[in-house]
Amino acid sequence: MTRRRLKLNTSVQGRQAIWGWVFVIPALAFFSLFAFYPIGNAVYMGFHRKSVLSLRPPQFVGLQNYLDLFNSPAFWNAWKATTIFTLGTFIPLVVFSLLLAVLIVSRKRFQRFFQVTLYSPAVVPGVVAALVWMLMLDPRGLANQWVNFVLGTPGIDHRWLASASMVRLSTMVVYFWGYLGFFTIIYIAGLGGIPATLKEAARIDGANALQEFRYVTLPLLTPTTLLVSVMSMIFCMRTFSTQYMFTQAGAPTEPINVVTLFIFNTAIRDHQLGMASAMSILLLLVMFFFATLQFLASRRAAG
Repeated sequence: MTRRRLKLNTSVQGRQAIWGWVFVIPALAFFSLFAFYPIGNAVYMGFHRKSVLSLRPPQFVGLQNYLDLFNSPAFWNAWKATTIFTLGTFIPLVVFSLLLAVLIVSRKRFQRFFQVTLYSPAVVPGVVAALVWMLMLDPRGLANQWVNFVLGTPGIDHRWLASASMVRLSTMVVYFWGYLGFFTIIYIAGLGGIPATLKEAARIDGANALQEFRYVTLPLLTPTTLLVSVMSMIFCMRTFSTQYMFTQAGAPTEPINVVTLFIFNTAIRDHQLGMASAMSILLLLVMFFFATLQFLASRRAAG
């Protein structure tokens, strides 16, 4: 009887394992084709010299692509532009999405309306959002009209897409507008997971609203904050569509020539596929490093 039960359990576990693989294999095939293979091919091409238009096989050059990048002023300018954009967008995204989430959750009415309104820009494709904002940032657009109305300076062109500082600010504003609602919804979900009994206990102990947020809500939101910070940092570091559309419209390239745009121009315009692959791997390593750093910092803070 025991042997029959053992065989039955074994056969059931075997069938479950088979069906598990049946459901997992399509996802593995998808990621292998569209994620793992491109990464592996980029690693391979990073050690070779290859022109997009050439029919010759790739020429092995070792670390020469990486050495050329480290000696290139344009490469370091791309990292400078990426760093400025990431810091100028990533920090406000985390802070304001948290504040908006707390404000929306604290309201008893129109919560769904505010959530849908804030989230709607996240479903707009990046290229479409950039085109809409290009019209708004035109010298005759709404941006100039609104700023001039607030400052009382009619007829002034603030050169949103012309000067270096303003075009940097413009790309940050577009990205901030596009993803603020997305991260706000994530924070709202995190706030919904906090037990109400803990907040009630804090109020009974005499904590005011600010103390409750600082000592109860904020510590319990640490996993959500980690998720938002990692995602927003990665999104900012791989930004491309806004910068590409702005430069195509005539904006100066150097201030917003982020790493992804530099990779695109190197591969498509300059036909240097090996150099572009090497930059892609460096960008991947940098994003992985900062994501790991944020995870370790979160664990220390939680411990």
